[in-house]
Amino acid sequence: MEKYQNKYRIPSARLQTWNYGSNAPYFVTIYTHGRECFFGNIVETPKLGVSTKLSPIGQLSQKYWAEIPNHFPFVKLGAFVVMPNHVHGIIIIDKPGDLSVETPKLGVSTTLGTIINQYKRAVTIGARHINPVFAWQSRFHDHIIRDDRSFQNISNYINRNPLNWKGDKFCN
Repeated sequence: MEKYQNKYRIPSARLQTWNYGSNAPYFVTIYTHGRECFFGNIVETPKLGVSTKLSPIGQLSQKYWAEIPNHFPFVKLGAFVVMPNHVHGIIIIDKPGDLSVETPKLGVSTTLGTIINQYKRAVTIGARHINPVFAWQSRFHDHIIRDDRSFQNISNYINRNPLNWKGDKFCN
């Protein structure tokens, strides 16, 4: 394991040859710190089937995800689900001509990391008014979606994720 400033650090799991500001769909998973269930509970109802009953923090996470295109107009959203301790979603970066775009007020080139960091920041600010100990894991998982079949498989996985919660080792 490498050291940075005399501390061990985990190497990036990101594809080193890929520009994460490039036009593409990305599958993203973001966990809460310690995988604590801040977002709600999985429930089964005759009318809705299996779904997440969102807590107020879960509602914030859903609201701010839906608002991502308001802040990044070149972003489209695919399937999304809020689970008790994480969110799954598809972010589609679709800049005209695949141009480099700067994030307003930040003055940095917009990448997937910038988008996710701003999302996590917005949720954290709101969530800490509800529960001061709310936190995210410092990293997030991403996967570059490279074809339509993969896009459909991942969308189905996201939409069906609440059905698989009982088998999750973090399920209460």
